[in-house]
Amino acid sequence: MSSMKSWATPLATGTFIILAVTGILMFFKIETGFIGPVHEWLSWALTAGVALHIAANWKSFTAYFSRKPALAIIGTGLLVTLISVFAPVKKESNPRMNILRAVESSSLETVAGVAAEKSETIISKLQSKGITVEKPSMTIREIAAKNSREEKDILGIIFDQPKK
Repeated sequence: MSSMKSWATPLATGTFIILAVTGILMFFKIETGFIGPVHEWLSWALTAGVALHIAANWKSFTAYFSRKPALAIIGTGLLVTLISVFAPVKKESNPRMNILRAVESSSLETVAGVAAEKSETIISKLQSKGITVEKPSMTIREIAAKNSREEKDILGIIFDQPKK
């Protein structure tokens, strides 16, 4: 048990520090680099570290259930968790997703106008990446399906800006 304590507590502490910092940065909409994926994936390490920490300190942990302040804090934590998971929330559509869906279902000609390029230029750019476009009236979705690609791949090529 003491060997588990020797690494469970540092694991929980180390991952807590990372998640606290990345969570605060995410709160302030600072999501540069790998902040989002690190925050999401290391939550698993924190969960494992805390579970092992509780297991290694089981006797001390169960003693908290006889103390009213501890019960209040733990109960509040459970209540907030349940509310955050199960409370009904009005789903508002994301304007960015609506724009993306509209662009994906638009013709290459229309998207060319948005990209401020000629259809022929975009077709050449796509063809240089091995993507076949039969006619400029095809939608981005049709081009993607015809080439066994995702719409985001096609749009990534169209809107890719050359490095300056």
